[in-house]
Amino acid sequence: MRSAKSSGLLVLAALLGSLALAAGPVPGKVGYIPFAEAKPILEAMAEALPAGLSGQTPEKLESLWPAWVKSRDAEIRERLTRGDEDTVVNFLLFGTSFTKQPRVTSEQLREIAGDTGGTAGEEAAGKFRQLVEKRVQDLVSRMSAPGNNERLIFARKVAERAGIKSTDEAERKKAARYLYENYLRVLKEQGSYQQVLGAAHSLGDPTEEFAERSKLYKERGLSLDTSLPPDFALEVAMAAMRERGILAPGSVRRVGIIGPGLDFTDKQEGYDFYPTQTVQPFAVMDSLLRLGLARAGELEVDSLDLSPRVNDHIERSRRAAVQGRGYTIQLPHEPSRGWKPELVAYWKRFGDQIGSPAAPVAVPASLQGTVLRAVRVRPEFVRGMRALDLNVVLQREEGPGDKKFDLLVATNILVYYDTFEQSLALANVQTMLRPGGFLLTNNLLLELPSSKMKSVDYVSVEYSTRETDGDRIVWYGRER
Repeated sequence: MRSAKSSGLLVLAALLGSLALAAGPVPGKVGYIPFAEAKPILEAMAEALPAGLSGQTPEKLESLWPAWVKSRDAEIRERLTRGDEDTVVNFLLFGTSFTKQPRVTSEQLREIAGDTGGTAGEEAAGKFRQLVEKRVQDLVSRMSAPGNNERLIFARKVAERAGIKSTDEAERKKAARYLYENYLRVLKEQGSYQQVLGAAHSLGDPTEEFAERSKLYKERGLSLDTSLPPDFALEVAMAAMRERGILAPGSVRRVGIIGPGLDFTDKQEGYDFYPTQTVQPFAVMDSLLRLGLARAGELEVDSLDLSPRVNDHIERSRRAAVQGRGYTIQLPHEPSRGWKPELVAYWKRFGDQIGSPAAPVAVPASLQGTVLRAVRVRPEFVRGMRALDLNVVLQREEGPGDKKFDLLVATNILVYYDTFEQSLALANVQTMLRPGGFLLTNNLLLELPSSKMKSVDYVSVEYSTRETDGDRIVWYGRER
């Protein structure tokens, strides 16, 4: 018969174990890139350094460096505010939860943004403007009484951050002006991006075009929006790495997802009728297990992001998993987008390694034709995740060799930085990877002689029949 004392010890041990799970994985130590590691980059790019660093002597650069990295870190984080405004514009244009007006299509947006010569016609442009204005009024009306709609609450908070409340008619007019002005700003930016890409395309050099595309958003706000197709491209890349003997079966144990994002309302006719979710960490887990590159009991996947919204979302999800709750991912597919059969097949199998089918939410009547499936990720794949507050341009996780990553993933992240900042980011990636580890990204990065990160190969993946709808995934290996 078990004694009362031993029973009490067992209860205490169980309690301590549950508290340890709730507390979560041990947080990583994050530090700034030291001057000694930045020095070769500063020397190699002396002609392209930002204000505050250009024209300085090596001795002066060393003395300035600690303060500069902290100041620049703060400036980069401030770009999240404008990225939030961009997200609200996407919500305004594509959302269905606050209006009965038809959605703007990405094709319409590209046409209007690129119409500098009036070719779209005054009548078409006028109808488009009326549609956007009606959507603005509907969004402002719903922002004043958002209920429990997380996206409306977020849009309201973004407006309040700009000093605009929804307390009376005068404030609502200010909110409408604010939304429309941000829409015009985004439209103007889209037009400038099209011009840059058009000029790069006219050179007739795919590598030059890829290089220009890889830093396209260097002046843009940091947006968290995300979508499924890049995760398909990652699986194609990892399959190619396996087939070429670059990644061995069971060799991937630690993975870091740099900027996993939140599926709020993406930039390609996004959806807002299901809860905000993050997808890429689970997509990478799923692909690694499907390809036999990782084993379920050994795989650790962490998020490395500078956004409090992303980090809080992952931490809440982890705590729910500790309580035994899975993580449900909604997976929309709109056949009219013309996805390639390979991408459709990926959409159909997504999650079969880490979860089970779940009941999807209802698709709004206004989105007839959209097909939705859902997957509930098992708690064991969620509760071990860490969310590190980390700005990869200037920071890295500092840890022992056995805690280095086998694989780091950064899709649609480094495009927000110029060549100098991308080079700093690559130095931080190098520090966080084990020798022989890899970075997978859809960016072409400068390879400086001082860097141990070297491009190995790439795959090009088409998502649909639409022109330029695809990605090139490059893998950079850290030399041993």
